[in-house]
Amino acid sequence: MLEPSHNAELPEIPAKRYFTIGEVSELCEVKPHVLRYWEQEFSQLKPVKRRGNRRYYQRQDVILIRQIRTLLYEQGFTIGGARQRMAGAANPLLDELSVKADSAGRGVHATSSVVMLNGQTAAQMSGQQLREMIEEVEEALQHLS
Repeated sequence: MLEPSHNAELPEIPAKRYFTIGEVSELCEVKPHVLRYWEQEFSQLKPVKRRGNRRYYQRQDVILIRQIRTLLYEQGFTIGGARQRMAGAANPLLDELSVKADSAGRGVHATSSVVMLNGQTAAQMSGQQLREMIEEVEEALQHLS
C-alpha cells in the first residue's frame, strides 16, 4: 500500500523530525483521540513518548496514519480488516509479483483488491496504469528468473 488517493488533498508533510499529536491531527484530518485509539489497534503505530508521556510522531508515522485513514474512511474497511491489510502490506511488490506469477502459469489466486499501486486497487486503475504495472512486474520477474 503506497500513497492513498485522498492524500493529495491533505496538507503536505513538513520536513521536520517530530510532530506533536495536534500537528498530526491537522496533517491527517483525524482527531487526536482517534490517533490515540489507533495506537492501541495498530501495532505498527508507535510514536515516541517523552516528557510527561507526550507523543511525538515521525514522518513514517504520519504516512502510516494516512494509510490507515484511507483504509477506514475511504475504502470502508473495519478496524480488523484494516489491521489485516496493514499486516499484509509489508511488501506490496511481492503481492504484485505473486499475482503476475499466478496469472502466468498456475491460475489467478489473488483478487484485484489485493494488488495496490499508489493507493489504488487494480480495479480502480486505468488501463494504462495496469499495463505499466504489468510491465514493471514482468521486468522484476525476469530479474528473479
